[in-house]
Amino acid sequence: MIPVQGMQGRSAFVLGMGLSGLVAAQALVAGGANVLCWDDGEAGRGRAEEAGLTCIDPLRGGLEGVDVVVCSPGIPHLYPKPHPAIAEALRLGIPLDNDIGLFFRSFATQDWNSFDQAPKVVAVTGSNGKSTTSALIHHLLDVAGKRSQLAGNIGRGVLDLDSAEDGDVIVLELSSYQTELARSLTPDIAVFTNLSPDHLDRHAGYGGYFAAKRRLFSEGSPDYAVIGVDEPEGQYLAAQYADHVSDDRVIRVISGQKPKGDGWQVAARKGFLAESRKGRQAASIDLRDIPGLPGAHNHQNACAAYAVLRALNVAPRVIEEGLRSFTGLPHRSQLVREFGGVRFVNDSKATNVDAAAKALGAFENIRWICGGLQKEGGLSSLSSNLDNVRKAYVIGREAEAFAMQLEVDREVCTTMQAAVTAAYAQSAPGDVVLLAPAAASFDQYDSFEARGEDFMAQVAGLVEG
Repeated sequence: MIPVQGMQGRSAFVLGMGLSGLVAAQALVAGGANVLCWDDGEAGRGRAEEAGLTCIDPLRGGLEGVDVVVCSPGIPHLYPKPHPAIAEALRLGIPLDNDIGLFFRSFATQDWNSFDQAPKVVAVTGSNGKSTTSALIHHLLDVAGKRSQLAGNIGRGVLDLDSAEDGDVIVLELSSYQTELARSLTPDIAVFTNLSPDHLDRHAGYGGYFAAKRRLFSEGSPDYAVIGVDEPEGQYLAAQYADHVSDDRVIRVISGQKPKGDGWQVAARKGFLAESRKGRQAASIDLRDIPGLPGAHNHQNACAAYAVLRALNVAPRVIEEGLRSFTGLPHRSQLVREFGGVRFVNDSKATNVDAAAKALGAFENIRWICGGLQKEGGLSSLSSNLDNVRKAYVIGREAEAFAMQLEVDREVCTTMQAAVTAAYAQSAPGDVVLLAPAAASFDQYDSFEARGEDFMAQVAGLVEG
């Protein structure tokens, strides 16, 4: 655990007792703070009390004398409207922070003065691909013989990390909820994968969503900025960060087109990764036969991870070795089973239209399982990505309304069991049954993980006819 610095004898109130909130409270205690906490759910308060923490209702005197309120990511602090406890803290003028901000101000210690190599932090944000990119960077560092830890929006709370050792690299996946509120954001290498509409109600629109991501670069001025430039926002961010056109502090990641200009660029095109600097190609890797990275979207992830490793002076041949041994993450283009000549692929993490479009572009002869709690913007932008779809099998409580928006042969199934059964019964050898919902899971499941696990369970239960 990383004790929070600068809070000795001060008072902190932690709101939200999920994974990150519970760890933040314990790290504050370890740093000598006086900690109170609260969760709107009885289960969360129970977890806190089991850990020896004191729970008190913030709206019944709990915020009196508090120096800082530490807010968990899922709790709105501004839009669509602040949580009542946050609104009260703002009224009282109490500063807000989150575990990410506490981490960045507490990670470096006096022990670093004796290190030969100061530890570094790589922080990854973006709409899609950030989990795979973060896990891939962590894997590549391991293959390269560099000690690393992975945390943030992927599994482990940031303050639960071990204290740094000489030459460590910390890899953090950060969501817009985390980057928006953190008072300190100072990574050594910052990564922006891409941008597509998501969480727009939480950020009061697309501009607010981008602004939350942009803070990772504007607040901390990282040594290197790895930026996906397929969208205008990424192009703008790269131009804002660079001092001149060939500034090597910016590594542009490009997919589907040739790199242009003299800057440091890593591009994925026709299944090949190519690194170029000063207008000349420096390295190339064939990604087409790497099973853990299928499709153009994963090739983009590979480029971003490659760029980070190159910024850390790892040789291309070592990176290639790591790319080839990467097995991928659960629920992200995960090959579940090949049965009767049909492949079953779980991409339950494709919770928005852009992520689903990228999954649909990675395969041919698709039996597409989709549907769920639809997000803002509708499904019209998917129309150009349906050429590989033989038929859609729609799940979710609003399956009929979802299906009506699809310009492809479709069947309303409602449940995962019915969708998997129908898709397999109608499939032929060479087909791919792909779960890529293009929607959130919360109408039927507690999480996208639960939805993917149901898909895998139904596939496991199939009997060859």
